[in-house]
Formats: sequence, structure tokens, C-alpha cells
Amino acid sequence: MYIYIIMTKNSLVLYKNFLAIIKDFEGDKFLIRFCTQPATSTGKKAVYAEQKVREKDIVLLHEGPASSLENALSYSDSNINEKLQETYELLISDESTASEAISISDLCEYALGEFKADLSWAFYSAVISDVHFSICTNELKNGKILFTLRTSEEINQINQKNYEKEHEAEIRTAFITRLKNKKLDLPADAKYMGEVEAYALNKTDKCKTMAEAGFSQTPEKAHQLLIDTGIWDITKNPYPTRFGFSFESAREQLGAMPEEERMDIPGFAYAIDSEHSTDPDDAVAFDGEYLWVHIADPASSVLPDSSIDIAARGRGTTLYIPEGASRMLAESCLEDYALGLKEKSSALSFRIKLDENSQIEDCSVFKTHVNVKRLTYKQAEEQKESADLKALFELARKNKARREANGAVTIQMPEVDISVDKESKKVTVEPDVKYESNDMIAECMILAGEGAARFAFKNQIPFPFVSQERPEFPESIPDGWAGSFAKIKCMRKRSVGITPAPHAGLGVSFYSQVTSPLRRYSDLIAHQQLRAFIAGGHVLGKDEMLERVAAGDAASIAAKKASRLSDTHWKLVYLLQNPDLINEAFCIDRRGNDALFLIPSLDMQATLHNCDGVNLNDRAELKVSRIDIPEQKVEFIRV
Repeated sequence: MYIYIIMTKNSLVLYKNFLAIIKDFEGDKFLIRFCTQPATSTGKKAVYAEQKVREKDIVLLHEGPASSLENALSYSDSNINEKLQETYELLISDESTASEAISISDLCEYALGEFKADLSWAFYSAVISDVHFSICTNELKNGKILFTLRTSEEINQINQKNYEKEHEAEIRTAFITRLKNKKLDLPADAKYMGEVEAYALNKTDKCKTMAEAGFSQTPEKAHQLLIDTGIWDITKNPYPTRFGFSFESAREQLGAMPEEERMDIPGFAYAIDSEHSTDPDDAVAFDGEYLWVHIADPASSVLPDSSIDIAARGRGTTLYIPEGASRMLAESCLEDYALGLKEKSSALSFRIKLDENSQIEDCSVFKTHVNVKRLTYKQAEEQKESADLKALFELARKNKARREANGAVTIQMPEVDISVDKESKKVTVEPDVKYESNDMIAECMILAGEGAARFAFKNQIPFPFVSQERPEFPESIPDGWAGSFAKIKCMRKRSVGITPAPHAGLGVSFYSQVTSPLRRYSDLIAHQQLRAFIAGGHVLGKDEMLERVAAGDAASIAAKKASRLSDTHWKLVYLLQNPDLINEAFCIDRRGNDALFLIPSLDMQATLHNCDGVNLNDRAELKVSRIDIPEQKVEFIRV
């Protein structure tokens, strides 16, 4: 049991890392003497200093009296270490003492039979350097010197670390030799591969370990080395991390939807999406006069320059990869902000008046409460002649015809849905089936974007207008997949600016993206501007708004790259898991004597050489001959 003893003259105390002796008292302070520089073998004398300190600055080692500071510092006993070993074995063998903290005085009495002032420093120094004992640092802060007994496992770990430190060079040399041969001693060697992993994930710009082992340094080479040595398996997807994305969604909570005045919309709106969707953010309805496009309303809580807004800007978009979604906004917000997950949903709604040719006559924006029903595209397709949906399909057909008459470019390319079993890592790739209901929703979203852009321009709201220059197509475009690919090569990049301009690809004169504020930062900014305007509040200026959109778009571009590379990664894993798969392919381009084939079932392209006699849209059957996961290369042969 520890007994607190009052310090007196000639008591020994610990001061910082020094042994000190109390010389005198001055009020509530102690005058102590300590050695700042011990004597050396070269003849230098010891250097001593005196200092006034408070009681909280020192810890009692021995109440004394010590004969002198010099004697305490010079005391030695060659038996201390041996006695400590014996004492540890005695204490650890008794359950009543093995887990209890023990004072330095009691420990010394166990080991040496007495605890004298002059030997206390030598004993203390021996204990703190002995692997069997651990000083209680929290108690030391409270002025008590107590020790606990380490377990055999803890002792082994410390001894191993000490051994590795003492033999660092030879251990490193042996590891590098194993790495050169790609035959690591796992799991022991895994801890030395952290630098290679960091380099493969673009967390560092060079890798000393690879250089020492004689490997060329690229993230792809690091990836291959990690596979070859068994640190990673082929399913490891490095791309989200390489582009700075977490596999986790944003964490800061939005909280419940704030209470504010909203218009109640009668009837039902329909949130129509794929069967895999978990974040419905739009719903549509036609009331006989107006098309209503209801959009999730996170901007009601996410204010400009709030911490959530800044974090969303850094992500740019929700990252969708086959493993799941890393959301721009917290996963928990879906319950309150996504549409159709509760009996009644809150939305920012676009009420659009169309003429008989589907031209927009007027668009208004409201904060609303909406009754939303969720449907899959397949379910909507089955109900497209129903009273609630038939008018929406007719409206969409008219709008598509209007856009095509204005030069809209329609390109149909295959899409696939990739899923990964979390446990087995088995990959499934399935064609994404398209219905007319997909087109219906797409047309409604285009109308919402067009209507929002017109509303913003009419009311002089600084807004992220999206435009696209008209492509220049060749005089002759082939049919089929080859024609679609030819069109893609001619398309221009979209632009975002503060001045509206035609979006030639869509065939509209005004356009902005406003239908996905839960997962696109530019849409969230557009909603913030619209909400501020209709509430009579402060809207961001043009330059400030555009600067934030640009920051979000930069992050979004990185997310798209991470998503595209992740998709390719899992497609290659799928092909490795199905080596005998025969894939139907179609020639979509000729490049000299080479032919570029499209494999619709994989949404993948493959170049084959020496393809004399192959014409555009010719069919072939292809089988994998070689796959390089880190380089994302795959070679096919015709069968």
C-alpha cells in the first residue's frame, strides 16, 4: 500500500529527468539541488544547479534523509537487476500481486530487503529500464511512483522491438533480399511494406523500399509488387484512395429538416429509379396543367460556407463504385431528405408550364410538401398506360421530339451494373436494361434543368449555367454501335458559366443541372441560390458562385476518374474469375490494320491487331488471353 509522506530537508525527489535533493523551504516553494551534467571520464567535473520549485513540479522518491546528492547519484549495486528478476517472478506467480500496482518502496523491500535513501535512485533507474515493470505515468503526475507488472506477451513485444532496433541494418538487409525475390515472410514482413502500400495509393511521391530492392518506381509497379508478395490480392481497389477519396460517406450530420412554410401539393408524385437506388432525389407528376418536378431539398440545411458545405465542395459528388457509395452528404440524411422514404417528403419543386410543342412557357420554384410513391423503372414501364403516368410519358415523347428537331444528339451505348459480394469478392456484371421509363424521367429532368435556368435568367440570379458547343459530325455516320461511337468522338466538352448559352447536345437554349443536390455539389449551389432568392435573402455574387462551382467540379472530375477506373478494375477481376467466358463483340472503329471492338455485355472496348477484312459493326467472339490488373490492360483473341 502506498503511504504519502511529507517531504523534508534532504529528501530525494524527481525533478523533470533529474534526481534532486531538498535543501530548504521558502514559503510554499522548495529549494532543490540537482546535477545538470555528470562528471565524465575525460576529466570534466559534474555541474550542479539550484532551483526554487513548487510541490507540483517534483515527485518524492525517498523521504530521506539522504547523506548527500553525490552519494545517491554514485550508489551502485550489481545485484539489483538479478534481484528485480527474482522479485518479478515471485510477484507474477501470485494472482493477488500480479495485477496490482506496487510502490517503489515496497518493490525495493521485496527485492533488497530495505529501501534506503542513498540506494533509491540506483534502484529507481534500474526498475524503469527493466522490461518486466511499467511505471504508472498517470500516478506519477499525481506525485506517486508506482509500477505494474508487464505480461509475458508485453515483455516479448518489447524485447522484439529492442532486438529489431539493435539489429535494424541486418534485419532490413534480409527483408530487402526477400523482397527482391518476391518471397516475403508473412505476416512478419507485412509491417515493412507500408511504404510500398502508401506509394501504390499515391500517398507518397517516392518509395525508398522499392528503390533499395531495385524495382522501378510507379504506382502500378508498386501495385503489382504488393500482389506478387501477397500483401494485396487481385481484388484490392486502389483508385478511390489514389484520387483522395474515402470509402466512407461524409460524417457531419445535417439534422432533421428545418421547420419552414411549405406549399402542400395534392395527389402523388413518383420517384422512379433503378432497383439498386437507395438515394431517390427526384419525383415527377403532371396535374393536367403543369409538370411538377420535385427535388430533394438538402439546401434547406446546408448553408453556403458552412462546414458541411465546404466538405461537400471538397468531394464534389457522391462517389459510386461497385463496392458501394461514398456519399457527398452524410448517409443518415437520406431518411429526412431523400424523397419517398417517409409518408410525406419536403422538396424544392419546379412547376413547369408547357405549350403544345413542349416548349416551356413558365417555370416557378416553390418549397413544398409532397406525397411520393417510389417505383422502379420496370414497374413504371408496366404502368405507363395508367392514369397517373400516361400523361408523363406523352409529355416526355413530345419533349424528346422537340429537342431532336433542335439538333439534340441521341447516343445509345451499353451500360452495365457491377456488383461485388463483400465476403467472397465474387463479381457480377449484368447489362443495365433500359425502358422507355428511363427516357421519360430523363426528359423530365432536362425540362427541370431548362426551367430552372430560364427562371434564374429571368430573375437575374447568378447561376451555374451549363452549355455545350455543337459537334461537327462527318457527312456519313454508320449505323449501329459504330455510329454511336463516331458521334461520341465528335462531342464537345460541356462548359459551366455565369451566362446562359445553348446546350447543343441536348437541343435546348438554356440549361442547368438542379436535379441531384444530394449527390452533386453544383446542383446544391444552384438550390442554395434559388432558395435564397425566393426567400428574399442574400444570393452569392457571380464570381463567388462560379469559384465554388469550379472547386466542386474539380473534385467531381477526380471522382469520375476514380469511379471509371474502379469499374474497369472490377471488370478485369470478373474476367479473371471467368477465364473461359466467350464475349460477343462488334467492330466500332478501324485504325489502320487494327480494329476496335465493343463488348456490350461488359461495356468494354478491345483492340485487335491484323484485322484485314473486318468492317464496322462486324460481329466477333472474343476470349481473354492476358490481363494486367495494375496496368488495367486486357488482351483478347478471336475464337
